[in-house]
Amino acid sequence: MKITTLVSVTALTAVLAACGGGDIEIDARNQSSVDNSVGDGSGNVTNPVTGDGGPTGDNPCASYEQDGETFQGSYDAPNCVYGTDFVSLSKPYTGSEELVFGDLSNDGAHIFNDSLMIGQGYDNDADMEAAGIAQGGDGSVLRLEAGTILAFRSNDDYFVVNRGSQIFAEGTVEEPVVVTSTSDIEGTVGAEDVQQWGGMIINGFGITNKCAYTGTMMDGDLATSDCHIAAEGKAGAGQTYYGGDNNEDNSGSLEYFMVKHTGAQVAPGNDLNGISFNAVGSGTEVNFLQVYSTYDDGIEFFGGAVDINNYVGLYVRDDSIDIDEAYVGTINNALVIQGETDGDHCIESDGIGSYDGLDSATIDDFVARGLNSRATINNLTCIVSPNAAGTHADGHGWRIREAHFPTIRNSILTTAYMGDEADDNYCVRIESAEGLQAAQDGDLVIEESIIACATLTNGGPLPDGTTTLEFLQASNDVMQTAAEGEDPTTASNNNLQILDGFYSLPLGDMVVNGNATQVTPVDADFVGGVTADNDWTAGWTFGLHPDNRAQPLWFEAAE
Repeated sequence: MKITTLVSVTALTAVLAACGGGDIEIDARNQSSVDNSVGDGSGNVTNPVTGDGGPTGDNPCASYEQDGETFQGSYDAPNCVYGTDFVSLSKPYTGSEELVFGDLSNDGAHIFNDSLMIGQGYDNDADMEAAGIAQGGDGSVLRLEAGTILAFRSNDDYFVVNRGSQIFAEGTVEEPVVVTSTSDIEGTVGAEDVQQWGGMIINGFGITNKCAYTGTMMDGDLATSDCHIAAEGKAGAGQTYYGGDNNEDNSGSLEYFMVKHTGAQVAPGNDLNGISFNAVGSGTEVNFLQVYSTYDDGIEFFGGAVDINNYVGLYVRDDSIDIDEAYVGTINNALVIQGETDGDHCIESDGIGSYDGLDSATIDDFVARGLNSRATINNLTCIVSPNAAGTHADGHGWRIREAHFPTIRNSILTTAYMGDEADDNYCVRIESAEGLQAAQDGDLVIEESIIACATLTNGGPLPDGTTTLEFLQASNDVMQTAAEGEDPTTASNNNLQILDGFYSLPLGDMVVNGNATQVTPVDADFVGGVTADNDWTAGWTFGLHPDNRAQPLWFEAAE
């Protein structure tokens, strides 16, 4: 890892030497307590560069040409600062050349005085056709090199990749790409602070059941026109749009990518998430993704079919995984850890957008044509804190409602580290007549999983009278009602042993209800999201491991 250049590194080293301290290494992706702020305090830096460019005579900041003029960030080592003349909500980047932000030396950050918007948003077919935008790759392209850090000043500022445009943010284990707040860069942010900047939005041409379609999902012939759904975010220049009929659309690639300290309530019901995947297509690649300390949801899918491989949601105050509007992608290998005193659902999932406003005939038609969410989730660990009265609600596990027909396999869902704090800390709740019928028919699947909670189920029963608990038992799910404070680790009693911290124990070592578990994972040799002998979270995530976090995980004292 690189050594961070901090204002007081020299002084700190001298103090440590005087105290007999040894070598010091400070990771830029750790929380720090040292001010690394930049700029003149005006909050607006404009710098069309035509010459020297920086204090060293070599400006490493991103630049582009437009109408014969070069626009470039202002270099204030180790950071680059970008004013509203460079990019903003009212001035999106629409160039034909890739806009590239590199890894700055000494862990410098690219700091924005407004939002970063890539590509133009369109609300009608005519304007989009005139601009030549029909699929991912037609619009502008953003590239974030491995190790790049982007930072925003306030929760009025957010990061948008519009339809047709693409982002290629391809970090590595050693050098992830990080998008965060200036308070994080300056070292003034708390470990679980949120609303430090807005959040990230990717808009695609995928299918959302808020648009009108002909054809069916099953036949692959869905078609629509003038499908432009307003995304969450600001009105006016900040309003963006998503939707179409191409679930194979390509918005680029995210690899070893992290967003931190996000969230803004633009208006009631209009909250910015960690990352909103708005009708993002399966041509988009997302591997090794983390969302850390968010006000609203961690990742939310409004339709589309993008797959997520290896996801970490840590300290998400609302829903760590939120699904809606006909999302049909797959999430493989995921770890969710709620905050000790905050967090709503590990999964909240809806099948049909604006469900409550639709009549039963319309809902039945959507379901018959496959226009409801049908997500697949394999190998998920949810460590839920059954808090009472968090930011948005009490702590919960999985809520499946509004005609969502998911398939969830090989997973661990537990509140056992804490027990119950409120009257409604359920772990599995299945709602809506369509969902309960789908469970009975085998179209809603939760199988080969371990659920250890004080309150196992809520909702139901199925139309034939089967309870939700009986439905889970029939799917070879193993359950234990975990008493308050029962520790689900190897250090605990012999009644429940499923985790070692956040790692899944080997199947042969797992004990539920005092017995060896009989769970048989599907297409895997373990249950849960991550194991100690194959720790895909190591080296790049923030907040999990002692060498790269601001505080211990809240349940570690129980181990």
